[in-house]
Amino acid sequence: MAALTGKPRNLVGGVRHREHVRAMLKLLFIGDIVGRPGRDIVVDRVARVRVEHGIDFVIANGENAAAGAGITGALAKSILDGGVDAITLGDHVWDQRGWENEIGEMEHVCRPANLPKSNPGWDHLIIEKRGFRVAVFTVLGRTYMNLKADCPFLCADRMIEQLKAQADAIIVEIHAEATSEKQALGWHLDGRVTAVLGTHTHVPTADARVLPKGTAFICDVGMTGPYQSVLGRDVNPVVAKFIDGMPRRFDVATEDVRLSGALIEIDASSTRANKIELLTVRR
Repeated sequence: MAALTGKPRNLVGGVRHREHVRAMLKLLFIGDIVGRPGRDIVVDRVARVRVEHGIDFVIANGENAAAGAGITGALAKSILDGGVDAITLGDHVWDQRGWENEIGEMEHVCRPANLPKSNPGWDHLIIEKRGFRVAVFTVLGRTYMNLKADCPFLCADRMIEQLKAQADAIIVEIHAEATSEKQALGWHLDGRVTAVLGTHTHVPTADARVLPKGTAFICDVGMTGPYQSVLGRDVNPVVAKFIDGMPRRFDVATEDVRLSGALIEIDASSTRANKIELLTVRR
């Protein structure tokens, strides 16, 4: 597991040993972990995937880890113990009772950066391996989203200005519904960050590419969980609600479990992305 810098979020000691950094580094960003099936495949497979693909950093969105809605301290710890270096969150950040009291003690977990400043928890993380520092933060989109959040574009500008002296590479997650909003942020940040990666809609998209100025982009890295489902939930009650509109319990599905994420190759000297591809791992 990559080291995570301590409080404040700067490199501890301020010493960097760049001679130990490989010319190319690999980062895996895992899409929304849904319920126990998503957690289990992360714990079972991430360590092996790291070795098989020579991955240096693993970041995962864990906002659906607790029965499909939110996360708890115990579940976050199990994901981190399974080989994930940092956990990001999205619009379900406060769904689990008591999490607001736990998040401040979770140094490897960050909430969306464009939530009100009064919200508890870190608004970014910096992870390090062999002297190469990667900063990550999440912004929530505002189109068709219900959580109170500041403008993701202005927030991203502010965070980049804050982090560019503290990290070699910056990864931006946009947790949003609208593909137009995700694409617009990608173009807005092209050349200023290493990657802009979309999450939230749970369906992996086929638009992974490196933008002209060196920023890797994808609209959605997909869901880590059961794909014989509707966005991770049992099919029948979801279909029935679409038909008659009656409220139903949407349990997390269990079949066709996959880990889905974006695998990014980073040029250590320029901190630009050389390559991005969708990575799918089946149980």
